[in-house]
Amino acid sequence: MKKLKENIIEKLLFSSAIFTILTTLSIIGILLYEAIQFFEEVPLFDFLTDTQWTPLFDDKHFGILPLLSGTLLTSFIAIAIALPIGLSIAVYLNEYANKKFRKIIKPILELLAAVPSVVYGFFALIIVTPALQSFIPGMSGFNSLSAGIVMAIMILPFISSLSEDALFAVPKNLREASYGMGATRFQTVFRVTIPAANSGIIVSVILAISRAIGETMIVAIAAGQQPRLTANPLVPVETISAYIVQVSLGDVPHNSLEYRTIFAAGITLFAFTFLLNNVSFWLRKKYQRKYA
Repeated sequence: MKKLKENIIEKLLFSSAIFTILTTLSIIGILLYEAIQFFEEVPLFDFLTDTQWTPLFDDKHFGILPLLSGTLLTSFIAIAIALPIGLSIAVYLNEYANKKFRKIIKPILELLAAVPSVVYGFFALIIVTPALQSFIPGMSGFNSLSAGIVMAIMILPFISSLSEDALFAVPKNLREASYGMGATRFQTVFRVTIPAANSGIIVSVILAISRAIGETMIVAIAAGQQPRLTANPLVPVETISAYIVQVSLGDVPHNSLEYRTIFAAGITLFAFTFLLNNVSFWLRKKYQRKYA
């Protein structure tokens, strides 16, 4: 009887793993099938090099660069803000805060990840953008700066919590050896603890970047829907995910070339996130035994 239960549990776990794999492969298959049909009509070279994205206009252009630049711009702003703040929080909670304060604050920080992204989007549009416009003249009502700032708040728990876990996992004997050599706490943190936890910190940053690149509602609400190749954070831009939302609303005929653009954009977005996730996996494997 006991062996039968173990076999049933083993088969259930195996079925769950197979279901996950098949789901992932199905998603990739659908993206590839539709994207291949798109590239049969639009040359891949034009898709990668054209600086205009106007598939819904009479003068049609299918260059992904404007959408890609909007995606990277908002993600860069988010990471540039979230990384120093999140790492500072992680260092403080792990090295300076007492245990009771850490147990209270860390769950509160992680609650930020539970807030729906549409709420963050309206917060960016109604609160952050008017506040920025009060001291930045000429700033558009839709812009990548406010979207990036609020995205930084959204991904802050990824960096702070995961980095804090990585710092907490550093063996105590490394800290004690540093103190024994006469190092101060500050020197120990930045010359011993953080380098020892660098793999976990790097992985947390890469995962946060992946989350920012794939974010939809914040950029769809706050950044605008004007694809343009620009590095100016004060003007409206459109990201890949926001364009997919725009076309998916149902105004574009099904199976048309315009409709298939969302699959071409989707496979581009998937390629970026897949690359980042594999980089994080490689870095974790490379450094996980460095300080063992």
